[in-house]
Amino acid sequence: MNRAEDRDGETGRSFPSSPDGGERRNQALLRQAFVLIASFAVVEIIGGILSNSLTLLADAGHMVLDAAALGLAWGALWLSRRPATASLTYGHHRVQVMAAFLNGLALALLVLWILKEAFERFVEPQAMAPVPALIVATIGLIVNLIAYRWLDHGQDNINVQAAALHVLGDLLGSLAAITAALTVHFTGWTRVDPLLALLIAAILIRGTWRVLKASGHLLLQGAPNTVSTNDLRTALAATPGVIDVHDLHVWGLTAERPVATLHVRIADGADRQSVTAALKAALREGFGVAHSTIQLERGECPDCAIPSQVHEPR
Repeated sequence: MNRAEDRDGETGRSFPSSPDGGERRNQALLRQAFVLIASFAVVEIIGGILSNSLTLLADAGHMVLDAAALGLAWGALWLSRRPATASLTYGHHRVQVMAAFLNGLALALLVLWILKEAFERFVEPQAMAPVPALIVATIGLIVNLIAYRWLDHGQDNINVQAAALHVLGDLLGSLAAITAALTVHFTGWTRVDPLLALLIAAILIRGTWRVLKASGHLLLQGAPNTVSTNDLRTALAATPGVIDVHDLHVWGLTAERPVATLHVRIADGADRQSVTAALKAALREGFGVAHSTIQLERGECPDCAIPSQVHEPR
C-alpha cells in the first residue's frame, strides 16, 4: 500500500497532506464559481425572455440550480471548519457529505426535468430567435468553462465533485443551446432541442449515480476508497508485538478524513506504548488515517461476551 503522500493504486488520487489546507482551497474555488454562475444566471434569464428561447430559459434554470448547489457546497465547507462541540464531537465535517448527497438528489431531479422538457418540446416545437440565443449561449459556454476549470482543481473532494457535475450539466446545456440556435438559424428544424436534451440527460445520469453512490456510501459509514480494510488489517497484524487485530472499523468523516477504531491483542511482553505508537504510525503513514482509537488487550477480548448489533465483517 502506498504512503499517505503517494497516489492510491486503484483510484489514482493522492492522500491530502493537509486536509485543512485542501478545504480552504476548495472553499475558495466554490465561492468563485458561485459568484460567476449566479451572476450570469441573471443575464441568461433576461436573454432567454428577450429572444423567446425556451432552450436558453431551460439553461438559465440549470444555472439557477447550479448556483444554489454551489452556494450549498460553499456553505457546507465553511460550516465544516467550525470546531467540535460537546454534542458534535467529530465537528461539522459530515455536513460536506450531506451537502453532496443533497446535490446528487438535485441532479436526479434535474435529469427528470430535462426528460420531461425534451418530450414536451418534441411534441410541440417552440419558435425562437436564434441569433440572440446564440450570443447569450456562447457567453454562457465561456462562463461555465471557466467555472468548471476552477472546480476541476478540487476534484479530490466529493462535495466539489457534486458541484462540478452541476456546472458540467450547465456547460452541456450551453453547448445544446448553441447547437440548437445554429440549427434553427440555418435549417429551421426546432426538434433538435429535445434530441440534444436527451443526450445531456444520458451523460448526467452516470455522474449523478456516482455522486449519490459515493456520498451515500460515506453516510452509511463505509470505508473510503483510499483505504483497503484487508490491506490495513494485514499491515497492522505485522506490527511487532501484535498477535491479532479484530473489531476493525474504518469510515470517513469525509472522503479525505478516514477514521478507524480497532482492538489489538498484544503479546505478554510487548510494551503497550511502543505498540500503540507503531500502530498509529502505520495507520497514518500507510493509509492516511490521522485519527484512530485503539484498544490494546492481553488475553481474551472483554467485548466478545457482550451481545452487540455492530459486528466486524467476516
